[in-house]
Formats: sequence, structure tokens, C-alpha cells
Amino acid sequence: MTDDLNYDDRHTAFLEALWGEGYLSPGGPDEVARVLDGVRVRGAEALDIGCGSGAITLALVRAHGAAKVTGIDVEAPVCAQARRRVREHGLSEQVKIIEVEPGPLPFDDSSFELVFSKDSIIHIPDKEALAAEAFRVLRPGGWFAASDWLISHDGPPSPAMSAYIAQEDLDFVMASPRRYHAAFVAAGFEAVNLVNRNRWYLDVARSELEALRGPRRQEFESVAGHDLVAYNIETWRMMIGVLETGEHCPHHIRARKPD
Repeated sequence: MTDDLNYDDRHTAFLEALWGEGYLSPGGPDEVARVLDGVRVRGAEALDIGCGSGAITLALVRAHGAAKVTGIDVEAPVCAQARRRVREHGLSEQVKIIEVEPGPLPFDDSSFELVFSKDSIIHIPDKEALAAEAFRVLRPGGWFAASDWLISHDGPPSPAMSAYIAQEDLDFVMASPRRYHAAFVAAGFEAVNLVNRNRWYLDVARSELEALRGPRRQEFESVAGHDLVAYNIETWRMMIGVLETGEHCPHHIRARKPD
């Protein structure tokens, strides 16, 4: 299932059918709110790393009160969808979508009060560089708040995890909680905190697989095709296996730049 893009229009349509319009990762608005719980968003200038098709970027303004949000992504199709969504909601003055190249963030030092990401930094291989760049573009007192898919340990993944990652075929580069914590401390952050969401997503993933196999299967096939749905049923089956062992462990990640 190799494509030039991780998230072409057909894959995006499938994920939105499963997770909600504009959402390319699980949990919807409720999980976004949990990632941001206790972080000051209202009135902030925010960066959304890996904005995808834009629903979360808009929610940072519409539901959480951010003053301005810049959403960035590396893939043109999802950026186009996000820009369309911004126009449709009349938020072009508050929300900007930028297609970027992998690498350093194209922003000046101290540009944002919040750096946010929802299940996107799994595609960034160098977690230490990510932490350093987030620290650089944040203003003093600003927060990094994200969710991401992690592996429970350092070192090579188990055969089951390797097979699952290969099945996903989405350029996943998973890191351990220990590596993330060390990266953010080394970058200069304080109050670095990671929360394991494995039990939550195990339950969610089981429900998702039931939906894919059950009466909603025709709905998914109508937007993504029989072959892609069948492929993802196998992907979910393999994913649940490594969620059950705890090796696949989604986390919330939070850190503060000192004043």
C-alpha cells in the first residue's frame, strides 16, 4: 500500500469517516480538549504542527479561543483541504495554513505562546531537534502540548511491532517516553510531563475495528473503496495486538518554556 503521500484524498476520506470531519487521528474534539486541559489557549498565538485537513486548527480558535493559529503540514492535499475549511468558516484573518518542508520550523524565535500537535510528530525522526525547535519558537512561559503514538521502550521494536509499523506504511518513527522526556529537558523545558493513553486507545481501537467489520463497513467502502477498508481492518487487528502488550502506547506530552 505504498503511496507517494501518506495522506492522499482517499486515505483522508477514510480517516474522516472513522474519526470525524477534518480529524485524521482518534478522539475527536474531546481528546483535543484533554491534551489542552490546564494550558492557557484563550488569546494565544498558536502553532499547530501537522495540521492535516484543518479541523483541529480551527477548533483551537473556535472552541478554545486562540487569537491566531498557524497550521503547518508537509503534504499539499491536506493543506488544500485545510485552507478550504478555513475559508468556509470565515477565519482567514485568524488562521493561516502553510505547507512546509521537513526540517527546522520556518518561524522567528519567540513567535508563539503555544505549540500544539495532535498525533503528527510520529512522522518526525529527530525528536531532539523537534524539542529544540519548539523551545526556540515559543515565547517565555509558553507551552508545548501534544499527543503522539509512542513505543514503550528504547531499542528495536518487537517483531509484532515491526510488522504493524510496516503495515501502516506511514513513515512512522516512534520514540519512547524516556527519549521524549530527555529531549524536552535537554532543550530547556520545565514541567515536562507524559501521560500514557494506552488503555484509552485500546478500548477505542477495539470499537473502531468493530465498526470497520460491522454494519458501517459499506459506509467506509463508499468513500475509500473495498481494498483500502480491507487493508485497514488488517492494520487495526495488528495494532490492537501491540496495544494489548503495551508496546504501542499513545501519550500526551506537555512541557513549559521557563519565563
